[in-house]
Amino acid sequence: MPIPDFQSLMLPLLRHFADGEEHANQETVDILAGGVQLTEAERGQLLPSGKQTIFTNRVAWAKSHLKQAGLIDSPRRGIYRLTERGREVLHSHSGPITLRFLDQFPEHRAFRSQTKATGQVADSQPANTLTPQEYIESGYQQMRATLAAELLTRVKECSPDFFERLVIELLLAMGYGGSRQEAGQAVGKSGDGGIDGIIKEDRLGLDVIYIQAKRWEGVVGRPEVQKFAGALQGQRARKGIFITTSAFTKEAVVFAAAIDSKIVLMGGEELVTLMIDHNIGVTPVASYEIKRVDTDYFAGE
Repeated sequence: MPIPDFQSLMLPLLRHFADGEEHANQETVDILAGGVQLTEAERGQLLPSGKQTIFTNRVAWAKSHLKQAGLIDSPRRGIYRLTERGREVLHSHSGPITLRFLDQFPEHRAFRSQTKATGQVADSQPANTLTPQEYIESGYQQMRATLAAELLTRVKECSPDFFERLVIELLLAMGYGGSRQEAGQAVGKSGDGGIDGIIKEDRLGLDVIYIQAKRWEGVVGRPEVQKFAGALQGQRARKGIFITTSAFTKEAVVFAAAIDSKIVLMGGEELVTLMIDHNIGVTPVASYEIKRVDTDYFAGE
């Protein structure tokens, strides 16, 4: 039989998790493959990259959407389980589970809106109007948005110390901080009025940047940014970065733009975007080259 698409796997996935136990990725893939009666040849079919099987990839996409909708969660890496919302859906819904069905949940709608905002076109145009390159761009943007959402969840769950190290790694990857040893000593327990650390602006140390790095659930308002600005003034500092896993209110953004000190506000979405761009907490799994005919090569024929 054909390998099921990822939407067709959502209901079997929920039923697999219905026992309330925690299930590992490979166990889930094996049970679902048996449930849809895939042959060994079908289970072994690879994506064009050769890095992952088609079926495993589709199971992963199904789990990703179910997680974004709050029907399953992942208490630790590679482990998934049913949530209370997922249990309610299993009891009250007997039909197929699709992306449209999941859109009834605000978390999933927000995730899909974010995906479209980053450039996905597949939802807004008929399939036969897309060029091959548009398909590639659409798929890439959707995968990147999914990765960003999962990465932000992981960052929010990490410990304060780990988050501090993550910030160090990111700033180093972006060219700040001099050596790793210097950055490790500079960013840390300064404990000085809203300042969590200091890092060199460049490798020569011509200037320094003061840092506030906090894992927040609610949005960060003007009072917190104003407190950080006051701490900068107390140090006679001109530059600061306020990093949070959430977002900033409009008033906070306006205040930061109006003061003399240069304060960069980095919310959760920008944080994980930079992490992806600089390979912090992520690893490349596939690479594709798009080529065209070299007309110059044939010019002298």
